[in-house]
Amino acid sequence: MTTETRPTPDGGHADEPHTGALANRLNWLRAGVLGANDGIVSTAGIVVGVAAATADRGPIFTAGIAGLAAGAVSMALGEYVSVSTQRDTEAAMLAKEKWELRNQPEEELEELAGIYEKKGMSPETARRAAAELSDRDAFAAHAEAELGIDPHELTNPWQAAFSSAVSFTVGALLPLIAILVPPAQWRIPVAVVAVLVALAATGVLGAYLGKSSPWRPTLRMVIGGGIAMAVTYGIGSLVGTAVG
Repeated sequence: MTTETRPTPDGGHADEPHTGALANRLNWLRAGVLGANDGIVSTAGIVVGVAAATADRGPIFTAGIAGLAAGAVSMALGEYVSVSTQRDTEAAMLAKEKWELRNQPEEELEELAGIYEKKGMSPETARRAAAELSDRDAFAAHAEAELGIDPHELTNPWQAAFSSAVSFTVGALLPLIAILVPPAQWRIPVAVVAVLVALAATGVLGAYLGKSSPWRPTLRMVIGGGIAMAVTYGIGSLVGTAVG
């Protein structure tokens, strides 16, 4: 039995992401997955390190909450600045393209036709396609063909910042809860297992949403998280012994 992919009314396929939606999804996915991963790993490193130095819940809770708050703000600010810079660059390129269309329309039409010709169209078809698309929406046609930018779907710095902050907070809560709830002798083992499972789940989810194989990203996250906790546990044990 075979399955047939039916085209959508605009000529695409129902299961294929297109430029604007894909750019937005990848932007959200990048910020969300990185935020959750950083929240899990950084907070786990903090609380495991402190738990290795002391069995008191107070210092562990204080350090975990401080790390969560600082990390969420830092991630949100970093994403906002990064994506804002990207958006400013896109806006500058689009402004230049608008000026060229307004002041050099014939040259721009020839340039667009040349792009389509390089993609395999005959000169006549390329010229006709460029003219028809320019008549419909010259700015969008040139922006997408020349710059690879959809002017109606620019990257959103607020969306990236919010996604990063929320995902970091959600990720950070897991190791914090996992190390505070169990009895003292079980805190670190429970936290380590919970963190590694969460990192594996994050890797699988990110790969699923990104339509890629889950093995490599999942393995990277699990190994990286394990190394981070091992390092902070060692440092916490040494500091706890020296101070005690």
